[in-house]
Amino acid sequence: MLSARPRERAGAVREAAGAARRWFRAFRRTRPFWGGLWLVAGGWTVLKFSLSSVQLIVNTGFGGVAGYLTGGGMILCGLIPIAAPRQRYTFGLIGAVLAVVSLVVSNLGGFLAGTALGVLGGSMLVGWGPKRPGRRARRLAEEG
Repeated sequence: MLSARPRERAGAVREAAGAARRWFRAFRRTRPFWGGLWLVAGGWTVLKFSLSSVQLIVNTGFGGVAGYLTGGGMILCGLIPIAAPRQRYTFGLIGAVLAVVSLVVSNLGGFLAGTALGVLGGSMLVGWGPKRPGRRARRLAEEG
């Protein structure tokens, strides 16, 4: 005869996974998640194509460090609005500008992929707005 405990554990795991999924969905819908994610992906791409040895970076000076600064700045500009959605305009614009600057300072901005992802993410951050209540919710609020 099978014990009921493994079934109880499986049900508890499914319930916890469902609760985690609902939490993440609510988190994602109340923040400029996708714009930040694209901007982080663009920054990572710029960083990836800027990688070189430390000796080369020290010898070239600012030109070697600029790729790291723009890629790291793009990643920060993508993460901050996810944590603080009210700052989406400022960091969306800064992130898009850094993405365009990466064309000059970092191997064509990760061979254009980092620049494209960064500009896309920055524009999504600027264009994001909190979800408006539906017609039914507005009507109920007006009546009540």
